[in-house]
Amino acid sequence: MNPKRFSIMLALLVWLAVSATFAGAQPAPADSQPVRNDAPEPRAKDGRKLLAALDLMKIAVVGNPRISQDGTRVAYTVTETKMEKDKEWKNVTQVWVVPISGAKSQQYTRGDKSASAPEWSPDGTMLAFLSDREKDGERQVWMIRADGGEGWAVTTHKGGVSGFRFSPDGKQLLLSATDQPPKDEEDRKKVKDDTIVIDHDIKMTHLWIWNIEKKDEKRLTEGNLTVSDPQWSPDGTRITYTTRPSPKADDGSFSDVWIMTVAGGQKKKLEESPGSSDTARWSPDGKWIAYTGSPDNGGGVSTTYLYLVPSTGGAPKQLTAKFDLSVGTPVWTPDGRAIYFSTNVLEAIEVYRCDVATGAIGQVTHHGGSTGISEISRDGKTIVGTMSSARKPAELYSTKGDVTQNITHHNSWVYDYSLANTEVVKWKSKDGTEVEGLLTKPSGYEVGRKYPFLLNPHGGPTGASLNNFNGTAQVLAANGFAVLQPNFRGSTGKGLAFAQGNKNTWGKGDYEDCMTGVDAMIAKGIADSDRLGAFGWSYGGYMTFWILTQTDRFKAVSPGAGLSNIYSMYSQNDIQRYLRWFYSDKSPWEAQELYWDRSPMKYIKNVKTPTMIMHGQVDTRVPIAQAQEFYMALKEMNVPVEFVVYPRENHGFTEPRHQMDRVRRYVKFFAKYLKAPVVTEPAGQ
Repeated sequence: MNPKRFSIMLALLVWLAVSATFAGAQPAPADSQPVRNDAPEPRAKDGRKLLAALDLMKIAVVGNPRISQDGTRVAYTVTETKMEKDKEWKNVTQVWVVPISGAKSQQYTRGDKSASAPEWSPDGTMLAFLSDREKDGERQVWMIRADGGEGWAVTTHKGGVSGFRFSPDGKQLLLSATDQPPKDEEDRKKVKDDTIVIDHDIKMTHLWIWNIEKKDEKRLTEGNLTVSDPQWSPDGTRITYTTRPSPKADDGSFSDVWIMTVAGGQKKKLEESPGSSDTARWSPDGKWIAYTGSPDNGGGVSTTYLYLVPSTGGAPKQLTAKFDLSVGTPVWTPDGRAIYFSTNVLEAIEVYRCDVATGAIGQVTHHGGSTGISEISRDGKTIVGTMSSARKPAELYSTKGDVTQNITHHNSWVYDYSLANTEVVKWKSKDGTEVEGLLTKPSGYEVGRKYPFLLNPHGGPTGASLNNFNGTAQVLAANGFAVLQPNFRGSTGKGLAFAQGNKNTWGKGDYEDCMTGVDAMIAKGIADSDRLGAFGWSYGGYMTFWILTQTDRFKAVSPGAGLSNIYSMYSQNDIQRYLRWFYSDKSPWEAQELYWDRSPMKYIKNVKTPTMIMHGQVDTRVPIAQAQEFYMALKEMNVPVEFVVYPRENHGFTEPRHQMDRVRRYVKFFAKYLKAPVVTEPAGQ
């Protein structure tokens, strides 16, 4: 399954690394300030500090690397949390530049407003980025000189822009922008005459050309569709872009790539097929276009392949037909002989290389964590991307020849902490299916000692737990818990058949995969069978709701943003096509018994386990009604239950205090019921 193709489903499809690091909850209590109390700071036996939820707020999110034209520098973004006492905490992104050799980084933008999406001008003299520093919420393209200095606004597009690309000659910008409401609609909104008719008047995203010298613009695309991912041809005469019927998540898998002639506006589809196409990238000589796509078109679980087609038209060639994993965004080598991409393989993300002439595929990286590729320098000698491991948050790396090195070090402070070890573990499920997962052992783990144990199924279900830095698991490990993240059937990274393994069977094989994983950890002497807990988010929330109704082996369970009633969930969420695929390609009213049979609410009377339910108040992926149904039943049944609601939060949390509070609540909830001491979190919550 192509992460790009399903990016608008991500919160349900995969619980990503950043979400694992900064999982969030409702407003923090008064004691949640960025200061320690007078108690001694907790330390491990080796004398190093132990990680707390507050420490996670110091993690810098590093990404979006862009190599300068001369290949000497890399521009990138760093997102940090501003934590001021008695003020709102917020995440702010700024642009940095680092020599590609890995010398000292330099911050290029500053202030309370974010700067994102850096791009070097073709002549290398300017660095452009997006910012709303002049008008809150309205991002425009800004520029700064390549050697630093004061930035200035370049565009003045009404309503702001969502993305941009320099033309090859550097004289124009290709803008992506959402259509703005007409004046009469704006006037009505001012007086709250703002009735909404569902599925009507959807605002689409389209393309514009901005002339930098003349400061004027020309619209390129029109119509009842939304446009994304525009890319210039090397000679600047044509562009490719992707269209979808609407920006709605449910239309996310219905994508087509188009080619447009800039001067005349003529356009045509890149290829005609019933499937989807996306992420088109021009070859350096402009003769070929590589793109990703799937022959299936129904919103379900499928493999995304790499294709190649002449830029003048013709039949596409499928380069990865025998590769049973989904392909990420193509990255051409400067000589046009090979295409690199990254993909999820088992518990890792690794980089692969595809030979254009033969289609031969080889694995380039074997780091076992999360390694992505962003760009290759123009001389073809250096690869740049991001890399993360279980004990190291993401940083930029560069690879030249056989030498790979970190070139940024924004999170080097974590080495002062005693971080837990995470390892890949394997076991056989009830029916003999081989299953893998990640086991994070408690800090200071001692062989032969049994520990309070937490099962943490991932979201999706079409996703995977990855061996990258997981802040939530690290804080739990610092407090003495062992954490198992199983990649149950339905997970990605193990081929299409395994990813489709839970069609029509939610809560059956995947549940057995999880429970046999628990049994395997008990048999290894790691998990204390009398102190078991479970928590999960999205599909992991569904799995933990399901666990509550199927077994009383756990002493405490915390479902987050979970599905409890699949029948009602179908009409409440925003990805009906994806959900329907798992249920015989039928709607609930066509398969009522199947939907209800796989719903935890059907078995609610079985629940006896203490429960802590968490949910974002404005979640549109899994609406809060799903949590309310389960909570009300447990409340009336007198089962110990907490229901924690997070104002303003959607499916994935964005507010730092919420993110910290969620981790603290996990620690204290499981410490209470699994009879474990709270080590790193403050009292009084």
